[in-house]
Amino acid sequence: MALRIQSFSGAEASSYLSEIARLRIAVFREYPYLYDGSDAYEWEYLATYTQSPGSVVVVAFDGDKIIGASTGLPMEDETPNVQAPWVQNGYPVGRIFYFGESVLEQRYRGRGIGVAFFEHREAWAKTQGNFDVLTFCAVVRPENHPAKPVGYQPLNTFWEKRGFLATPFTCTMDWKEVNQAAESTHQLQFWWKKTPII
Repeated sequence: MALRIQSFSGAEASSYLSEIARLRIAVFREYPYLYDGSDAYEWEYLATYTQSPGSVVVVAFDGDKIIGASTGLPMEDETPNVQAPWVQNGYPVGRIFYFGESVLEQRYRGRGIGVAFFEHREAWAKTQGNFDVLTFCAVVRPENHPAKPVGYQPLNTFWEKRGFLATPFTCTMDWKEVNQAAESTHQLQFWWKKTPII
């Protein structure tokens, strides 16, 4: 079947949320997130994207099957913990577009879909006309983390090829890890692309 990638915004994405939730739970269970997800949390989280008129949900299809998804929205529609380091450092959140996550079934990786996710989100931000910073954040793990797979390669080089650089800004998020009894707090580092896109 033919692979295709399509962007949706706001309520347009509603019919895809159950499949995106499934993908998030499966993909983020892998290292480095080790996320032990639940449907209830996923629906609450993903509702943000259906409620934000400036959001984008990029969906990858193999025929009619959803095999990947990627999200983004204006930073002003994100949660206070994500906004905080930008506000504290004097950046107006109204000028920042935030890339949420990209999740893709393992057997489809390495085919350029991840690149397309970045391209679609950046193209969407350009259509909005008022953003000059693109950013996302990624979990920080120690080099000797016991769950780190042999041969694991971080995505730093991939992100740098997309024009993103690591920043000193960090935020925290809480989630329950695999084999943990309760949620714990995790530090995430922001990456950004400052090229004006207005």
